Amino acid sequence: MAAKANPSESSSPDAGRLAAARRLAKLRREFALADYRPYPKQRAFHAMGLTKRERAFLAGTQLGKTLAASRELAMHLTGFYVDGWEGLRFDGPVRFGIGSVTAELTRDGAQRMLLGPFGEFGTGAIPKAMLTGFAGWKLARGTPEAVDIVRVKHVSGGLSEGIFKSYADGRLAWQADTWDGAWLDEEPEDDIYSEAVARVSKPKGTVMLTLTPLLGMSSVVRKFYPVPDTVDRGLVMMTIDEVSHIDEETKRKRIAGYMPHEREARTKGIPMLGSGRIFPLADAEVSISPIASIPPIWRRICGLDFGQDHPTAAAWLAIDDDAGIDYVYDVYRRRSESGESLSVPIHASAIRARGDWIPVAWPADGLNETAVGPQLAKQYRDEGINMLAEHAQYDVVPGDSKENPKLARNSVEAGVQEMLTDFETGKLKVYAHLADFFEEFRMYHRKDGKIVKEGEDILCAIRYSRMMKRFAQNNMRAQSVSSTRGGNWKTM
Repeated sequence: MAAKANPSESSSPDAGRLAAARRLAKLRREFALADYRPYPKQRAFHAMGLTKRERAFLAGTQLGKTLAASRELAMHLTGFYVDGWEGLRFDGPVRFGIGSVTAELTRDGAQRMLLGPFGEFGTGAIPKAMLTGFAGWKLARGTPEAVDIVRVKHVSGGLSEGIFKSYADGRLAWQADTWDGAWLDEEPEDDIYSEAVARVSKPKGTVMLTLTPLLGMSSVVRKFYPVPDTVDRGLVMMTIDEVSHIDEETKRKRIAGYMPHEREARTKGIPMLGSGRIFPLADAEVSISPIASIPPIWRRICGLDFGQDHPTAAAWLAIDDDAGIDYVYDVYRRRSESGESLSVPIHASAIRARGDWIPVAWPADGLNETAVGPQLAKQYRDEGINMLAEHAQYDVVPGDSKENPKLARNSVEAGVQEMLTDFETGKLKVYAHLADFFEEFRMYHRKDGKIVKEGEDILCAIRYSRMMKRFAQNNMRAQSVSSTRGGNWKTM
């Protein structure tokens, strides 16, 4: 016969505390949503739901992007919003489409985060109590342990639904449905993304996209990065340095373990360009801390890229002839918030402020007449900009030889290859704080062997300045001739 429990033991303070701890552990296990404490970037992603219909969360591997979306979706499905919630709210039951690349990845990613492991449903973001009674789930055919539809109790009464999908099933599988929102975990093809957006027809509808951008600058990523292309889209990015659930030693090991071409995507959420990247170098290989004071003997030149259907950009080069090093020490890139080009006087003012004595190189399209006035190059000269007399072109094209027939004097390929060579050999350096430059530097790439002419405004400006750096002048020279623009200056 088993010994009877000692009443004094079961009612002891220690036993009471143990029972309370077990109840708390069970509550946390079956109501994990109440324990959600988002990082600042996760909070920003949630808050963006109030103002942006489509949101992208680009982050490194296992940093918390999927966690954030699963917690938000659980709140919408249940109607239980945690204290301090600043994001979108729905008043009643909702229907959401949920998808990933394959049925297996949907099961192992979004489904697991929402429901918990198979056999332990109710231990994910959706509380167990909301999956009982009339609620529950239906398993999908063909993929073991995968859920097709989950029905969730809503606090206002009724049932919400989550419909699990796979990109691999194709666009037709995403049609003929209407949702309050969609969550796409990892990157879809453009047609799948468009179809998911089309399914969200409700006025308060929302589309959440969470991904580590390992496919590079795809058409879907370009909708959001580096700048969202419409006012209805928003972007949040989170790096490994912005999370605390990974200790510093583990962070160091993870970073070291990633392939070099994947490192920035997996740690910072920056789109990976891989073998298509034109400058396959880390930021640190080309960056340098700003020089406190540029020696007046160093020659300088500015390159200007005219913006019409893209931003206007300029880049300033300081040339140390003795060491044979060019330094990009300042950049400028601007367009109106509506996406239209700003007027010439606005850009000219920014260029003058950095030194009106510095000669400015510019491309051949500066000779084109504009719809509202004379040639762009002349408009800038009329604003007091020290424009060179001829458009940017090499005196001797890099790579020209008897074996290599003449390239065009303004050859883009020659200029790009010269920049790459000089980046690799340390002859071209960029001040480390110039974030707009590094944004373009990382995403500059080829597709089908051809340079993708998007997001290259500052890089073009640098290329123009280097084509014409034979006309660069130092500050000492400028001070002696600035009143006459005389001497050997080649200006308009």
